[in-house]
Amino acid sequence: MPIAERLIQDIEIKLGKSIINITPLSGGSINRVYSLQTAMERFVLKVNNRFNFPGMFNLEAQGLEIICSTQTIAVPEVLIQSETDTESYLLMEWITPGNTTQKASEALGEQLAQMHRHTSHSFGFYTDNYMGSLRQSNQLHERWSDFFIDERLKPMVRIAQTKQLLTNNDLRLFELLYQKLPGLFTEEPPALVHGDLWSGNYMIDAHEKPYLIDPADSYSNREFDIAMTTLFGGFDKTFYDAYHASYPLQTGWQRRLKLWNLYPLLVHVNLFGGTYTNQLRECLASFV
Repeated sequence: MPIAERLIQDIEIKLGKSIINITPLSGGSINRVYSLQTAMERFVLKVNNRFNFPGMFNLEAQGLEIICSTQTIAVPEVLIQSETDTESYLLMEWITPGNTTQKASEALGEQLAQMHRHTSHSFGFYTDNYMGSLRQSNQLHERWSDFFIDERLKPMVRIAQTKQLLTNNDLRLFELLYQKLPGLFTEEPPALVHGDLWSGNYMIDAHEKPYLIDPADSYSNREFDIAMTTLFGGFDKTFYDAYHASYPLQTGWQRRLKLWNLYPLLVHVNLFGGTYTNQLRECLASFV
């Protein structure tokens, strides 16, 4: 889909530079993504309908800024976040892709661990945001178990129930899980997490430097990020070894991966239908 001329004009005015080339990029199911070139520079542009996903790019820009402020791991620089009458857009620096070498994987693990050391007085975030195209509630809680139940599981279970994607037995098992959850792990301080850390949401540049993109930030249990890395693959042993060497996880973390992955699986059930339901039920059955 071509970019509206008024949007390009808006970017050119804000940049003070002329756009000489526009190339569509693969960008998933939510946004249209393009490479923009001026005479001297290249940028990434994300565009969506401002009414379908209100505030999405503003929240994404804020999430990137929070990660950047930790000075632990790189994120793309946000240059412009703005709207036209119908569209919202986010213009960011271009990251030249490189290879995921051993050095890059090690840096990714170490730097994620250092980001996770940044904490807050509560679990949650100062604003709600998005997980994919679904709104994500981040109201503050003193305990991770309460946050995970009330702000992660219950909202997604309600959506799935409304869509008739879960059975009465599924709902009964979730209620049992809510009762058992506080005894399934040991609380630790909130950690700043990326929140949607699958292989498509990190990049390695041409100099083997890792970047995080498309965050769904919150202050959560750091095992949540680690669990998400295992859901669809794309992270090697070097990454995990480097993370553990920098910030060891609590005993039994491997057993809890399926527990924390209930949330992204519920998100996928709600976004893509019942194809993920069996995987969701397998994870749920491991704990109830």
